[in-house]
Amino acid sequence: MAEKNFDIVVIGGGPGGYIAAIRAAQLKQTVACVERDRLGGVCLNWGCIPTKALLKNAEYMNFLNHAADFGFMVSDVKVDMPKVIKRSRDVAEKMSKGVEFLFKKNKIAKFSGGGFIPKNGIVEVKSADGKTTDTLTARSIIIATGARARMIPGIEVDGKKILTSKEAMIVEKAPSSIIIIGAGAIGVEFAYFFRAFGSQVTVIEMMADILPIEDADVSKELSRNFRKQGIETLTETKVRSAKATAEGVEIVVEDKNGGVKTLKADLALNAVGVQGNVENLGLEQLGITVEKSFIKVDKFQQTNVKGIYAIGDVNGPPWLAHVASAEGVVAAEHCAGHETLGMDYTNIPGCTYCQPQVASVGLTERKARERGSELKIGKFPFTANGKANGIGETAGFVKLIFDAKDGELLGAHIIGSEATEMIGELAMARSLEATAETIYKTVHAHPTFSEAVRGAAEDAYGMALDI
Repeated sequence: MAEKNFDIVVIGGGPGGYIAAIRAAQLKQTVACVERDRLGGVCLNWGCIPTKALLKNAEYMNFLNHAADFGFMVSDVKVDMPKVIKRSRDVAEKMSKGVEFLFKKNKIAKFSGGGFIPKNGIVEVKSADGKTTDTLTARSIIIATGARARMIPGIEVDGKKILTSKEAMIVEKAPSSIIIIGAGAIGVEFAYFFRAFGSQVTVIEMMADILPIEDADVSKELSRNFRKQGIETLTETKVRSAKATAEGVEIVVEDKNGGVKTLKADLALNAVGVQGNVENLGLEQLGITVEKSFIKVDKFQQTNVKGIYAIGDVNGPPWLAHVASAEGVVAAEHCAGHETLGMDYTNIPGCTYCQPQVASVGLTERKARERGSELKIGKFPFTANGKANGIGETAGFVKLIFDAKDGELLGAHIIGSEATEMIGELAMARSLEATAETIYKTVHAHPTFSEAVRGAAEDAYGMALDI
C-alpha cells in the first residue's frame, strides 16, 4: 500500500464531488477523488441525465400519438424499448467519459473504491471486500457520497416488481400497468414516461397535491393535465403495504377518510424520497453530527469537525444536482482559503421534467403570505402566447409573486412545455433584485415562451396587454 499525500481528498465523484475536485484543482490544490463506481455519480449515470433522455423519447411518443394534429398520418407505431433504454445508457456513458477527461485535464488523481476516514486527515480506500488498497493523507476531506432511495417499512422493494428509480430506468418493456408511490419529481416524471408508452399509471401521494413542494396552483394544473393524459392520481392517500405477487404487485392504501382498498398492477415504483449514504465512512468515531441519515454542515459545508466537509445529497435537502455542484464549489474554495460567502439557499431553482414541465424559484404564494407581506400576483396563460399556440403546447402558465411595497420578486412558478429552460431568467432576476417594473420593461423577443414572463409581471400590476 502506497501512502499518498494531497491537499484535498473528495469521497464521491458525483455532481458535487467532481465539481469540488475540479474547482480545488483550479485553485492549485493537489486533489484526489475516491469513487467506487463511475464518475458522475447517480445523477449522471442513473438520474438527471439518462432520465432526461428517456423523457425525450416519451415526448416523441406523445407527438407520434398526436401527429394528425400537425398533418402527419402516422400509423402502426412500434417501440423498440431496448433501443430506447440503450440510447439513455449511451448518453450516460458519454457524459461519464467527459468527467474522466476533465479529471485528466485538471490532474486529479482518481482512486477506485469506497472511502473510509479512520481519523481526521486520513482516507483509506476500500475494495469491495473491505480491504484497504490505498491510504491517502489530506489537509481537508470532502464527503460527497450522495443518497439512495428511502426504504419504508411495509414497502417490500425487490428490484424486480417493486422498483426503485434505477430499475425503472432499464425495464425491458413498458408494463401494462404500474403504481407509483410518491408524487415528487421522480414519481411524476416516471408517471409521464410510462403513460407515454401506453402503461396504465396510478400515482399515490400522502399529501394533498402532487408535487407538494410546488405552488398549489401549479400542482393543481399538473393534476388536471395528468388526468387528461389518463394518469390517475390518488392524493391524501397512505400506502399501508406493498408486496410482489405471482401476478404482479398488490398495494394496500388508506384514504383520508380511513377507507382501505387493495390496488393491483404489473409493477410498482418506490419514489418516496431518499436517505443519505452515511454508512461505512467512519463518521461515528470522528464525532460528526448526523441527523436522520444526513450530515449536518454550516454555510461553508463544513461539518462540526474542522477540515471535514459534506456536500450534495448526503447533507440533506434540497436534493438537486445543481445544489450539490454549488456546494462543491463553496467547499473547495473554503478548503483552499479562497474567499467565499458560503451557500445561499434562498434562490435555488427547482425543475421537474414531465410534460408539461414544472419549474420554480423563490417563495410559493402560501409561503409568501405566511411572511405577512402584502402581495401582487400576476399570471399569464400559455393559451394566450403566440409561440405556444404555434407549436401546439398551450398547457400551463407563468405565475409571479411580488412584494406590493417595493415590487420585489418573491417567487416565480412556471408550468408549461419549456418551463425548465425559462426559469433561468427569473433566478437571475431574483439574484439581481429585479422588480416587476424591471421585468415588464425588459423587451422580450416575439414570438417566444418568455413573453409570458413579461405578461405575468404586467398582470400583477393591472397592465396586461395580451389577456
